[in-house]
Amino acid sequence: MLSLSKHDIALRKSANNKQDAIKVLASELESEGLVKTGYVNGMLAREAQNSTYLGNGIAIPHGTTETRNLVNKTGVKVHHFPQGVDWGEGQIVYLAIGIAAKSDEHLEILKQLTKVLSADGIEEKLKRCDSADEVITILMGSEQSEAECNAQLVLKDFPATDLLQLSAVGAGLINHQGFANKQMVADVVAKQPSYLGQGLWLISSNQEVERTAISVVTPSAIFEEQSHPVKGLIVIAANNSSYVANIERLTQVIYSQTVDAFLSSSPEQMCSVLSQTQLEGNSAIFTIKNPHGLHARPGAMLVNTTKKFDADIQVVNVSGGSKAVNAKSLMKVIGLGVKCGNELKFTASGSDAEQALTAIGQAIADGLGEKL
Repeated sequence: MLSLSKHDIALRKSANNKQDAIKVLASELESEGLVKTGYVNGMLAREAQNSTYLGNGIAIPHGTTETRNLVNKTGVKVHHFPQGVDWGEGQIVYLAIGIAAKSDEHLEILKQLTKVLSADGIEEKLKRCDSADEVITILMGSEQSEAECNAQLVLKDFPATDLLQLSAVGAGLINHQGFANKQMVADVVAKQPSYLGQGLWLISSNQEVERTAISVVTPSAIFEEQSHPVKGLIVIAANNSSYVANIERLTQVIYSQTVDAFLSSSPEQMCSVLSQTQLEGNSAIFTIKNPHGLHARPGAMLVNTTKKFDADIQVVNVSGGSKAVNAKSLMKVIGLGVKCGNELKFTASGSDAEQALTAIGQAIADGLGEKL
């Protein structure tokens, strides 16, 4: 997990171009002992290969795999440019995050950063930052815009015989991941879930919640309570309104009479349904064989391939338990944290969907710009 302090952040910086911005970042990484002399050449080489601009006014300059041996310790340096820096092709950067990472540690850093920085309205917030604390708040995701929902928050076929047991387990899953304290669990257990229909129930709490999160629990055998079947329970721990979008998607599941299909799907699919509108279309699964996973360069190559087609394209990291994301967004794709050997499922919808999947498969097989 990325750790940031005020010492890592420099405000009110300026640079004539991205090369100058990168050189200053590299100098700080070196002066802090994170990298050896020469790492700057790797950062500039990486930028020459593919832009490290992610979107939303953010760039993540870092070295190449060839200069990874110059990294002493994983870390980052953050520079805030209130006037912006032209990163090429009209892309203006307000926050440049220089990354030094050993082995595949950079993938976890990128996954954390992109999850936070892909939220709507982030670019405007970055422009207005005037303190290191404010930058840290944004980068560490203190301002939550999406409810936590991952495969580890789903437990299927639990041997429960009443809703109380399901409630305790669902709240416990959220507590176990540190999104809420035990007071939330006690509050959930003391409440009576609401029946939504088609065997689906819902319960919520806002007591001692650190981050808004959603869990799903299904019983090993259907039972009845209050004259209604119990097929599944959704638990919401809320400290803000970020769960509203998930409720809207859940409402669509109920309205379309597809609750049974939802509850019988995999944990990853459940989270995907709750987190994003699902595409209906052609699908294909491909294995990433790049030794260092989908870092900025191969990630950009993949996104460039998807952008050649009119079809809407979503991708899920099947191996990582992610939700479906827009395959045409570099920020979203890097946020999947794809490592070597991970399987990605692409779904395309549109007149050229089949051609898109074929091209994606070929690009991945060809190494996405890297030698395999």
